[in-house]
Amino acid sequence: MSSIETITPERYAEVAATIEAEVGRVIVGQTDVVRSVLLALLCEGHVLLEGVPGLGKTKLLTTLAHVVSLDFGRIQFTPDLMPADVTGTQVLDADDDGSRTFVFRPGPVFNGLVLADEINRATPKTQSALLEAMAERSVTVAGTTRSLQRPFLVMATQNPIEQEGTYPLPEAQLDRFLFKAVVPFPSADDLADIVSRTTGAAEATPSVAADAATLQAMIELTREVPVADDVVRHAVDLVVATHPDQDAAIDPIRTYVRAGASPRGAQALILGAKAMALLDGRPSASSDDVRSLASAALGHRLVLGYEAAADGRSRGDLIGELLEAVPAPGSGVRGAP
Repeated sequence: MSSIETITPERYAEVAATIEAEVGRVIVGQTDVVRSVLLALLCEGHVLLEGVPGLGKTKLLTTLAHVVSLDFGRIQFTPDLMPADVTGTQVLDADDDGSRTFVFRPGPVFNGLVLADEINRATPKTQSALLEAMAERSVTVAGTTRSLQRPFLVMATQNPIEQEGTYPLPEAQLDRFLFKAVVPFPSADDLADIVSRTTGAAEATPSVAADAATLQAMIELTREVPVADDVVRHAVDLVVATHPDQDAAIDPIRTYVRAGASPRGAQALILGAKAMALLDGRPSASSDDVRSLASAALGHRLVLGYEAAADGRSRGDLIGELLEAVPAPGSGVRGAP
């Protein structure tokens, strides 16, 4: 594709639909998960996929990297992984004349799309090596800060924390992920399709649907989508209501949540809503877009207390109750369904 292509809203929707279709040639079902990953991509935001091993999380991200033609780096997180294995390090290199100098060898984070596979199997120290890259899109090694290429996205997979050999992600790192999506077990029909596709003579090969320059132009167009003041306010109201010490908090939030979503949660709601509007061919984002993203944008940002585990209350449950208690603008008074 041309590196100087002008992206119109119509072209944006066309390219995005092609990306989804090409990914769908490899990934069976999981339409909601694929849409969440695509939205994160169009917002140049990081995404966290959670699910038990074998559900195709890694396959989804490697397929996406091929379809959008981004430089791809994979980091397999293990308990013995060191921060330098992520960011790179200085090595002593011998020149032809026998002299030796330190040379920087970049790590896999110096790619456009970085797959952090099973991120919660590494220690918190190594997990935190991604923090600067995710937040600042730069890496500091040996006192030198190096910028990362654009677009730059970290797409991480994690196993449920109840599994053996996993470490919970630090709250500061969780907050860097624009969205979190839970990958469900496929239906029986989808599983039969997966088995047929993956045990045959050859698997489907997706085509390239975009290049880095086109993708960057789409990311820039996403930010240009207008959002009405009442839609922004609704996103803010949802985030404020996740804080148990705020007057707007509902009783379940006060009971089960220790800390609510950060301002990045509101940013994720609005950016994602802008991308959804363009995908649907609409000129502006709506409060319905914001509400549809509440679970993906806010759920992982809630810090639950022990009472939630004792009573079997999940983040999804609390987000659902929050949406019932904080209606969209113009839909009625607080507490309306």
